[in-house]
Amino acid sequence: MHHRIVIIGGGSAGISVAARLRRAGEDDIVLVDPASWHYYQPLWTLVGAGVVAIAKTRRRQADIVPKGVAWVRDAAVEIDADARVVATAGGMRIGYEALVLCPGIELAFDLVPGLADAMAGPNGATNYAAALAPKTAELVRRFRGGQALFCAPGSPIKCPGAPQKAAYLACDLWQRRGILGGAQVTYATGAGGIFGVPEFARVLEDVVARYGIATRFSSELVEVDPGGRTATFETTGPDGKTRTRLDYDLLWAAPPQRAPEFVRESPLGGTSAYGWVPVDRHSLRHVAFPDVFALGDVCDAPTSKTGAAIRAQAPVVVANVLATLRGEELPGRYDGYAACPFTTAYGKMLLAEFDYSLAPHPTLPLIDTTRERYDMWLLKRYGLPAFYWNLMLRGLG
Repeated sequence: MHHRIVIIGGGSAGISVAARLRRAGEDDIVLVDPASWHYYQPLWTLVGAGVVAIAKTRRRQADIVPKGVAWVRDAAVEIDADARVVATAGGMRIGYEALVLCPGIELAFDLVPGLADAMAGPNGATNYAAALAPKTAELVRRFRGGQALFCAPGSPIKCPGAPQKAAYLACDLWQRRGILGGAQVTYATGAGGIFGVPEFARVLEDVVARYGIATRFSSELVEVDPGGRTATFETTGPDGKTRTRLDYDLLWAAPPQRAPEFVRESPLGGTSAYGWVPVDRHSLRHVAFPDVFALGDVCDAPTSKTGAAIRAQAPVVVANVLATLRGEELPGRYDGYAACPFTTAYGKMLLAEFDYSLAPHPTLPLIDTTRERYDMWLLKRYGLPAFYWNLMLRGLG
């Protein structure tokens, strides 16, 4: 079969782009995605905090795909970018005039020996998977003291603030229960600091101090021994790399992440080990294939991989896809906008908004989002999900 526009991926990016294209009058669009359920993943932070049930974060994919968009409920397995053909696991071959690539991200637990077994064991959890986020709430609730490790890789991951959010919410609960004093909480990350935007980093440093969290920067989790309950970190310092082994009673870890295999192995994937799709950071057009655009977690735009970034990227991609099909200059420009809502306690949130310049980029007038606020917690819990389901996925916001 042949279609004018093919979209690979039915997550936040794919559905948003499809809805906007339909509103622009495009009537030959196919969406390729095998998922039965569509999740609003930003709420998994609150699932891990025991505030929201995982079932409340999902809806049937069939109810989300915009009317007038053909849905191929199958997985893409190969892209022939020269022939402009997408192959699926079920044997279909779909030709395209323009391709929008947004298949999301792959959790690479296998890149850290022992990590997958630790997550399956009684002391490990993460909020990065629907099956494991409820386990975070269970382990945090059962914790009575000891060593609690919260880990994040230094390589790009979706919602890079999520490991901190999990640590802050756990510490707040333990503080309310009077057991934080008997806990040794460590936040270890391969990144060089707490956050890349100084105005927000200062606030987060105060949060870390308030809870007594020990920080280990430039420290990558490289191995886990679930049986011995130890985690090994490789720390990069002025004198080179050193390895340290830490015991744990609770291990919360964000796994390394990468582009899906069919992207990494195609001409559209990048040269790094993670396979991010190389795009012009403003137009989001592929650097080598002018009829291909990428957005969301899979592209290499140098900003945080967040839903807020997708919201800003989707209208740019739509404008530029339509211009490409008409043979016109590309009008859309993405400025790198992204946002990270840091839940620093139950009932408190800091909304970090920024762009490529790593300067604050506030979008809520008259509200100081550089401090912890209760109204921002309400935005996280109620406002943003409502906006997502009712506006963003319908191409209206």
